[in-house]
Amino acid sequence: MKKKQELLIDFLKQFDENPFAIVMDEEKYLIGEGEPTFTVRVNKPIEIKELMASTSLALGEAYMRGDIEIEGDLYTALNNFLGQLGKFPKNTKVLKKLMFTSNGKKNQKKEVSSHYDIGNDFYALWLDETLSYSCGYFKKKRDTLYEAQMNKIHRILEKLCLKEGMSLLDIGCGWGQLLIEAAKTYKVKGLGITLSQEQCKKFNERIKEEGLEDYLTVEIMDYRDLPKLKTTFDRAVSVGMLEHVGRDNYNLFMSCVDKVLKPTGLFLLHYISGMKEHPGDPWMRKYIFPGGMCPSLREIINLCAEYNFYTLDVESLRRHYKETLLRWDANFNERRKEIEAKMGIEFTRMWDLYLCACAATFNRGVIDLHQILLSKGVNNDLPMTRWY
Repeated sequence: MKKKQELLIDFLKQFDENPFAIVMDEEKYLIGEGEPTFTVRVNKPIEIKELMASTSLALGEAYMRGDIEIEGDLYTALNNFLGQLGKFPKNTKVLKKLMFTSNGKKNQKKEVSSHYDIGNDFYALWLDETLSYSCGYFKKKRDTLYEAQMNKIHRILEKLCLKEGMSLLDIGCGWGQLLIEAAKTYKVKGLGITLSQEQCKKFNERIKEEGLEDYLTVEIMDYRDLPKLKTTFDRAVSVGMLEHVGRDNYNLFMSCVDKVLKPTGLFLLHYISGMKEHPGDPWMRKYIFPGGMCPSLREIINLCAEYNFYTLDVESLRRHYKETLLRWDANFNERRKEIEAKMGIEFTRMWDLYLCACAATFNRGVIDLHQILLSKGVNNDLPMTRWY
């Protein structure tokens, strides 16, 4: 019977797109041809049955525990490896409970809270001062993270063609910077909804600090309850929230937006997308975004027609998100000792892996970021060019 080490090397030989080295029991093994682009030090061999059940989950957990180490830059290693995600074995029977969770309100609130309610103080350590936790927009490579986030926010607001006195709904409003900027810049009245207690608390504090109580409101609310408001909005926006809805509920999500958007109103949908319909990554679903998955562009565009949503513009910000994630990871590692003391070593390794892996998968085109601008019915009053 082959040793665990030999079985592991045999398994990893299939991932030879970019050459890399493995160091195990003081022996060095080369995978692929050419100079190794990164080195993996194996402190404890991974069980082959775990790799066959889910390569992503097995490697991710091994890295979190310190069973494997990356010598050198983590992002560089992942960028040279994760372009081969299509080769990763994944046993859907074994992973059924993990990959196909309930889309019910109670469970989805629990899933969202598990990520966003870690603590405002944690996110404040490595996000910029706007507390924006979504893709920035880098007009210039030298833009700071703060500048990129403000660029993104104002690009969205310009796409929505806001005017004073309009009403704006933000579905999944986060810590509220987009609505704060909308109220200050355009004097619009806004409602933000979120499932996160921590985000709601902080947003309320910011509304008071900015003196915007007459303009902005934030509520803990599921998108499915929007029609109960019995009100409609001139504009709606959703940034980084659709990934939590679940494939079975995309139709319901669009229906709820339709019910609260005025005729000729505009809706901007900003979300991480996949090239094809995919249930998501097992490690990411278990440890980072329970229940999360990336809709494909084509399935969302297809749904728009069912609600008489006219597609005005589609923009990819894939490379902007890669840059955003690398900036976050740099900030994260600057505060690493503080985070380790607060959250533990395994959590810190997990989060560092998450940020670098996402940056790599955006860079390799495994995932994308799309902004879709829609109008409810025909709107002939908008500028005829891309005014933004």
